[in-house]
Amino acid sequence: MLANCLSQKSRYIAFCLGCLFVIGILHALFLKLVEWVPSFSPLLFPTLTIFLLVFHLFIACFMTMKYWCDKRRLYLLAIAFAFAGSASLMVGTLSSFPAWLDLYQFNVVNYNDAMIFYMFRHLLIAVLFIVSAILFTTRNCPLSRLAHIAIVSAEFLFTAFVVGVAWMYSSHSSFLSIDLVDNETREFMVLWSHFINIALVALWVVTLATLMFITRIRNLFWVGGNFLCVCYIVTLSMLVACGHVEGISWYRARLFETVATLLIIFVLLYDVFRLYRDSHIKYEQSYQNSIRDPLTLLYNRSYFYESLKQALDIAKPSRPVSVIVSDLDRFKRINDTYGHLQGDKVLQFVANLLMDSVRPQDIAARIGGEEFVLMLANTSSDAAYQVAERIRLNLSSFDNASSGGQLPEPITISMGVFTATSAAVAAETCVENADKAMYEAKETGRNRVVVFK
Repeated sequence: MLANCLSQKSRYIAFCLGCLFVIGILHALFLKLVEWVPSFSPLLFPTLTIFLLVFHLFIACFMTMKYWCDKRRLYLLAIAFAFAGSASLMVGTLSSFPAWLDLYQFNVVNYNDAMIFYMFRHLLIAVLFIVSAILFTTRNCPLSRLAHIAIVSAEFLFTAFVVGVAWMYSSHSSFLSIDLVDNETREFMVLWSHFINIALVALWVVTLATLMFITRIRNLFWVGGNFLCVCYIVTLSMLVACGHVEGISWYRARLFETVATLLIIFVLLYDVFRLYRDSHIKYEQSYQNSIRDPLTLLYNRSYFYESLKQALDIAKPSRPVSVIVSDLDRFKRINDTYGHLQGDKVLQFVANLLMDSVRPQDIAARIGGEEFVLMLANTSSDAAYQVAERIRLNLSSFDNASSGGQLPEPITISMGVFTATSAAVAAETCVENADKAMYEAKETGRNRVVVFK
């Protein structure tokens, strides 16, 4: 319990220090940008808004795809609706800046509409982030299909409601009105400066506290979500000290939000890369398990035959393929005398000896209880005989002491060799002929190598 508390505390500290570092870097870069460019183009704000719109659509699609892969992650859909709704509201923001479409309309800007869409955008994202955190607690609790549909429908309706209300409050509709910016003087109204802006900062603080308490910043995904909350708190705080639009703080807030969102995308892409890497490792492990004998870790019968067939396809006199079938002598007596556990140790010892005795491009496999087979590519009959003889002599030289207790007594092996010099020879025929040679070795006294004639 104490270790978990310390680990959690260290994550919080690391997260806070990381946020301070990134925010400090972004602030320093903006100050350097101001030195280089003392005044910004009127197109900068809508341009950054376009980038944000694209980024938010990307995140929304990303979250939707992750949810589609695992329907239990219902909390991802809340985040998807948050960013999809945000992108919709930014379309309204762009409609307030006709200059980004018409070069001769730089002065025809409805800043009040831009702030209305900005306000509802923050409200939408913050609320849906809190909903996502709450849904995260139910990720391991199976929900009924009806409950699932109800939650998704509620998120959609809430998103559509906020976007619709924002549109009605803007100049595009005469149903409702609210004044946040004076379009003549471009000054912020008291409603924005003294109430709404501060209320939005407080809302994001609550959202950040909720996410940190529920998610405990347990993985990189939630590190990104919590960092985005910090970014929104910082951008809104920048506007508290800004008395009018198109000031330095106005552009700094939007530039900071854009860069911060881009960082979130990089975090999400890294999360995808990590998931791909983990799944690739699991696939490799699963594949190896499917082609390996679990006891000896040699290749299994099916993989051996597949590899042998591929090698035989290009077999010819100048590229012979040799097969060595081997069987431990009197292995049943080992199991009967010392037990099957000791017998398994003997098989593992022999398997390691076989792997150490062949080249990386050769195949060592276990095809029966105490029966092993080797495939030596581009190896003549004489060379294969020498390899088999070296293995036989090496194995017979071990006893209980020199084997580290894995061999309770000296073990011998009988081996048969067959070499194919034509692609017309079937894999089964190769193994059958080598097996016949091995049985000849058994019948003529054991502990020897016989080449198939």
